[in-house]
Amino acid sequence: MEPELLYAASEAIVAHEEAPAGPRRKRLFAMLGATVLAAATGYGAYDYIHASRFVTTDNAYAATETAQVTPAIGGIVREVRVGDTQAVKRGDVVVVLDDTDARLALDQAEAELGRAVRRVRGYVASDTSLAAQIAARASDQQRAAAQVASAQADLERARVDLARRQALASSGSVSGDELTRARNAFDSAQANLAAAQASALQSRANFRAAIGSREANAVLIADATEETNPEVMLARARRDQARVNLERTVVRAPVDGVVAKRTVQLGQQVQAGAALLSVVPVGDMHVDANFKEVQLDRVRVGQPVTLESDRYGKKVTYHGVVEGLAGGTGAAFATIPAQNATGNWIKVVQRLPVRVSLDAEELAQRPLQVGLSMRASIDTRGAH
Repeated sequence: MEPELLYAASEAIVAHEEAPAGPRRKRLFAMLGATVLAAATGYGAYDYIHASRFVTTDNAYAATETAQVTPAIGGIVREVRVGDTQAVKRGDVVVVLDDTDARLALDQAEAELGRAVRRVRGYVASDTSLAAQIAARASDQQRAAAQVASAQADLERARVDLARRQALASSGSVSGDELTRARNAFDSAQANLAAAQASALQSRANFRAAIGSREANAVLIADATEETNPEVMLARARRDQARVNLERTVVRAPVDGVVAKRTVQLGQQVQAGAALLSVVPVGDMHVDANFKEVQLDRVRVGQPVTLESDRYGKKVTYHGVVEGLAGGTGAAFATIPAQNATGNWIKVVQRLPVRVSLDAEELAQRPLQVGLSMRASIDTRGAH
């Protein structure tokens, strides 16, 4: 057969075989397009109805408010009763300091209190004594006044006697010796009067001093009983402080939790406020979820959160609630914050920590530790 005839025959066969393939291909493309459209529609509906309700991040970590154990007073460590990873209850003894100095200080404070009580009792007793002294000084003052009056009378009599003898001396009726005695008696009477007046002044001063002493003593006991006297209260407060310091030689766990970062050693000299160890309250954990700023438009406090931990995997789900949003991004509170006031600035989407509380019962069944990785998903249509 000629080649031209063979080529024409083959073309006819191919045309015959391809003739029905065109409609089939169109049907396949139509089915594929319908499938893609249905899938896109379904995904769009799922995203709008369900998926768009949630914002999710795997930049989340378990956290808690770690309690740092520090002594309120300084001293030498006598006992260390806990170690790292050990579980403790609130009030358990963790460290004991040597209490020798604290006991001596308490004994001294007790003695000071007893002395203050006795001193106040002395003030009360002195008030009665000073009242008697005032009465005695008043009597002395009256006696001195009487002595002045007597001395004045004696002086007046001596003056009259001297005047008489001086009048009679010119006539020779009185001897010179008698005149001299009269003059001496007058001088003596003058001196006695001066002495009596001085004594009266002294007795008056003594009386005023006695009154002042009683008033000064009265100030120490005015408007107060023995128990409420300021000196006794001050001594009692010092005694109580010494007793508290003695109790503080026993350092206790502030919360339930697990001991971590123990640095204290037996025999170590520690100062007040020095960090001895930390207690991690694993029963009171929360999650810090760092969401991108573009995810937070509809996030509100009180919305429900589902969480997964890398430790337990997807088979364990935790439930929580949004407690609050941080006051700034992680970068803003970093030790070395990013400085964007440069010419080569590049915008970076920031993340804001969102605090999520956890269900206590779920946490008790599946405990978490600080720093464990979590995956958090917030239902933004939950309760606001």
